[in-house]
Amino acid sequence: MESFKTQLLDIALEINALKFGEFTLKSGRKSPYFFNLGLFANAKDLKTLAESYANTIIKSKLQFDVLFGPAYKGIPLAALVAVKLYELGGEDYANLSFSYNRKEKKDHGEGGMIVGPSLTGKKVLIIDDVMTAGTAINEAYSIIKNEQAEVVGIVTSLDRQEVAPGSELSTTATVSKRFNVPVFSIITLADIVAYLKPTLTAEQLQNIENYRAQYGAKDLE
Repeated sequence: MESFKTQLLDIALEINALKFGEFTLKSGRKSPYFFNLGLFANAKDLKTLAESYANTIIKSKLQFDVLFGPAYKGIPLAALVAVKLYELGGEDYANLSFSYNRKEKKDHGEGGMIVGPSLTGKKVLIIDDVMTAGTAINEAYSIIKNEQAEVVGIVTSLDRQEVAPGSELSTTATVSKRFNVPVFSIITLADIVAYLKPTLTAEQLQNIENYRAQYGAKDLE
């Protein structure tokens, strides 16, 4: 496993951004683990987080003009990762822009829904935290298409590798198929289990396996 993945997992455990127990997700599912990206709050941890995203994006080899962060969590992510892409990727990312949407359309000044440069005619990569049902991505995609831009991919921090509601495919696969774009994640549930297996209790491992048996995506078997 790449070092940027293990570094992210180490910090997530250290700051309790990755926890094991019983947690009710927005979907209503009872999960044996929870990943809270919002706890990456100090400069050192944010640096590692931004590097993890940037390395994942560079590895994807996607070509794009704008990094788009859906309001609200995606806004600081897009700004941090745009800077880190330039630091790590050099001149290939020197002209990269970042942009985000307002929650409510502005009717004064320059107006509109978008903050940042015009998206018209641009290739856009959407960045977000954890994709659960894909709701935020659906909204972001619609906003970007309305601006006459092209979404070329999506990158998230964690792929829970769960079935989307009403589907046998994972949420990431469902979103990828719906919008015909690749979806990349820094880490997956499989990465978590593989890296932490020596330190997790037998009960924690069994709870995860039970959860995967119930909600795991068939396309990942």
